[in-house]
Amino acid sequence: MSKELGPVIEMREISKSFGSNPVLKAVDFSVEVGEVHALAGENGAGKSTLMKILQGVYQKDSGSIYISGSKVEITDTFSAKKVGIGMVFQEFSLIPSLTVAQNIFLTNEPTKYGLIRDSKAKSLATELFKTMEVDLDPGRLVESLPTALWQLTEIAKALAQDAKILIMDEPTASLAKHETEGLFSLIQRLKKKGISIIYISHRMDEIYRIADRITVLRDGSRVLTSRLEDLTPEKIVEAIVGREASAHLLHHDRSENISEEIVLELENLTCGSKVQGVSLKLRRGEILGLAGLMGSGRTELLNTVFGVLRPTSGTISINGKRIRNNSPSDAISNRIALIPEDRRSQGLVLDHAVTENLTLPLIDQLTVAGLLSSKKVLKKSQEIIKQFEIKLAHPEIKVGSLSGGNQQRVVIGKWLATDPEILMMDEPTAGVDIGTKGEILDLVRTIANSGKSIILISSELPELLSVSDRILVMKDGRVSKSLDRKEIPNEEYLQLAIQGAS
Repeated sequence: MSKELGPVIEMREISKSFGSNPVLKAVDFSVEVGEVHALAGENGAGKSTLMKILQGVYQKDSGSIYISGSKVEITDTFSAKKVGIGMVFQEFSLIPSLTVAQNIFLTNEPTKYGLIRDSKAKSLATELFKTMEVDLDPGRLVESLPTALWQLTEIAKALAQDAKILIMDEPTASLAKHETEGLFSLIQRLKKKGISIIYISHRMDEIYRIADRITVLRDGSRVLTSRLEDLTPEKIVEAIVGREASAHLLHHDRSENISEEIVLELENLTCGSKVQGVSLKLRRGEILGLAGLMGSGRTELLNTVFGVLRPTSGTISINGKRIRNNSPSDAISNRIALIPEDRRSQGLVLDHAVTENLTLPLIDQLTVAGLLSSKKVLKKSQEIIKQFEIKLAHPEIKVGSLSGGNQQRVVIGKWLATDPEILMMDEPTAGVDIGTKGEILDLVRTIANSGKSIILISSELPELLSVSDRILVMKDGRVSKSLDRKEIPNEEYLQLAIQGAS
């Protein structure tokens, strides 16, 4: 094969098993010079394993890897960096207490007479940011930076190690819309410099926006590789889940499942400048959607109702009775549950076992003579695991080692186990695969059909439209519009309502 004409990466018939469980089955994958190649598939499809083999974290059982036409053996992360492979982590790998420059050259610091030269690292980082066309002071502490600049620092760190291939795993998961636009502009500049990018994402709009080709893995096998221009989103989804998967986005009239009984009422609820005079009524069995731009106050509203934030004025009533939620424990006592926006930092204790995470809100129910019963904890955990089909090796595994979809199942399962009357869900499908998204949306409908009431935030407008019975549009901490789902003919109408909220 010609080194000039071949792909920059070619992985041929890569197989990998863990014990008796095959996770990759003779997978072929290639990336051209200066190409953005999307890698998609459900959680557990084999994407992470394939990339970890390319990074040197795992070793393949069989198959071959070629870089620029030459066969290579990637046995560890050092050998991966040596052939030009860099990783931009979804969960950042930076050290907050160090400067940007110190993070970029960590373990590869410029030295003189055995002493680390911070000034040299700073000047090298400045030159690197110039080539990236990014304005960032390398002397700033990372902990002082907004999330988007952490992302840029991660990319600079990879490029400083002469990476010619960047693996980006859900790179926009923690970014606001304008920050995402900045990242996309940088990706285009990197492409022009001949940098190749493997782009892992569940977001179809991003894949079409940024990628040249896509490869889909399902059950450890490659089922599709094609240019994006030759595919419809429906075909990609069908390849990912093995069936047509648009049914979960169809809206169903649920009016017969909604009673006139008011379960939750907010009157002029205010919390500083983030929530300003919000009034709403939530009926039994209703799914109330909250729409709005970043910073519109949606998350802060739920946090105020749940007792994470203290209201400065206004009232909260449940079943006609005025209550005070001064803490989340008060809210739980009042049969309110919250699925938080960031499951990893707010919904889970990542270093603890699945059993501990599942039963944390239920501790009072699982004691014997004032002591926590491990037998009861295990039994209750197994019930929730079975009910929500959480896929794991054993209940004592650390929850942080699970896939994003299974982590979200743990969060939802533990809160539903408290038998809430009102369930608030903030971006419940964020960072999970398409199949799991459908399962979560179906679960939302099932919960509401059982007589519980739901408030749902989602930035994915098709999802919000598919499950909501009514949608409130928020702006600047206020409700600017209230729309019955029947009044919204399409996604564009809702988008205009959000953009024009006043």
